Amino acid sequence: MWKHYYTVTSVAEALHLLAEHGAKARLVAGGTDILIELERKLRPDVETLIDISRLPNLDTIQRHGDDIRLGALVTHNQVVASDLIVESALPLAQAAWEVGAPQIRNRATLAGNLITASPANDTITPLWALGASVTLASLQGERTVPLTHFYTGVRRTVMRPDEMLTAIHFPAMSADERGMFIKLGLRHTQAISVVNIAVVLRFEGETVHAARITFGCVAPTIINAPQAEAYLVGKTLSESVIAEAARLAALATTPISDVRSSAEYRLAMAATLVKRALRALQSGEERGTYPSLPAMLWGNLNGRAAPPLPHLTQHDDQPIETIINGKPYTLRGGNHKTLLRLLREDAGLIGTKEGCAEGECGACTVFLDGAAVMACMVAAPRAHGAEIVTVEGLAASPDHLHPIQQAFVETGAVQCGYCTPGFLMSGAKLLEEHPMPTDEQIAGSIAGNLCRCTGYYNILAAFKRAAQLQAARQSASAD
Repeated sequence: MWKHYYTVTSVAEALHLLAEHGAKARLVAGGTDILIELERKLRPDVETLIDISRLPNLDTIQRHGDDIRLGALVTHNQVVASDLIVESALPLAQAAWEVGAPQIRNRATLAGNLITASPANDTITPLWALGASVTLASLQGERTVPLTHFYTGVRRTVMRPDEMLTAIHFPAMSADERGMFIKLGLRHTQAISVVNIAVVLRFEGETVHAARITFGCVAPTIINAPQAEAYLVGKTLSESVIAEAARLAALATTPISDVRSSAEYRLAMAATLVKRALRALQSGEERGTYPSLPAMLWGNLNGRAAPPLPHLTQHDDQPIETIINGKPYTLRGGNHKTLLRLLREDAGLIGTKEGCAEGECGACTVFLDGAAVMACMVAAPRAHGAEIVTVEGLAASPDHLHPIQQAFVETGAVQCGYCTPGFLMSGAKLLEEHPMPTDEQIAGSIAGNLCRCTGYYNILAAFKRAAQLQAARQSASAD
């Protein structure tokens, strides 16, 4: 899928490679967009991938005075779990929670979401409303670009081929500001937006002092609704004011019809979502649906980046040296594959299944350096120097199954069996994080796992039974 793959150990190395390879190179961190595009041959011009996923100190979320700074490797799950973001940039946390599934959020970065530049990408909308800027670095130096000036059209930005996005920064919401993000998709999870909005209001008492309303999916780029924003200033949020603001906001949109929606439906829903957001902000209920202890599927890592490799590595002909299920492997010839195919074809571990090859079904879920990921969306060279666990590594022995495996047997949760490895991996990681998970946490943990037999009832029962079995084993060992 690519000719050259480098794993860098510094930003300087990445910038030198970008300067050398130019438009034929792409940086890859999560890789959840670019790998699918390469698989579908949508990027025939891309020959070189530069893996920055192990760079140190780029996965931090920090506050500096009134500003919040996100490093280039901050993932969506890190945003979801950040108390700082939830408290001071709630719309961004809500948008990050709506992206994909836990396995995807463990890999996909906000920087990558911004660079992909689709008007349907969820996190661009709240960052636009929050007044975000990005820092772009090259060998010539750094420049800061407001997000409102970053996009030039659908999937187009002002970034040069030799530039790397190193940081995202925006003002923290003040005590007199409230905001929220709402997404309308065709299903609850793993859905691309039909329409999404972010609304941030500043109040003086009950009067709106300033307003920002941004839309995604209704124009070639993210847009504001300036008429509605101006109209709200100086008013209290009565039903009549909310209705008129929604009408004015919808006038700013120029939606199209596509496979997900008609233009007419998007137009109607734009107004509806504005009403919902304003009503929630008026009543102070904007935080009501945000999960308190979500299932992250990253165990005890808390989203920390993997340790860096000791030196710049070019993965063309050199073997991939990795640890799989506690055993060392040296694999040759797999540098131009996904991790899924490396495991199945080169390591001979066929328990990891290919169901969709685009991050939709979860059948290929494995643990990469401790976090659950979808192996079809990870480049095989990322396994070099990493630790991987597949479904074959869950059981201590054939006679001593993992609690989630034993529970699937007891409850009859195995049907055709194709999706089962992915569910087992998600369940094992969930129990590591939440030994007695709630129904909401169980549902969240399998948001990225599809069962085509549609038999979720026994699967849900198996997760609850697994928690009981794990607790019983721990109690017995303590005695």
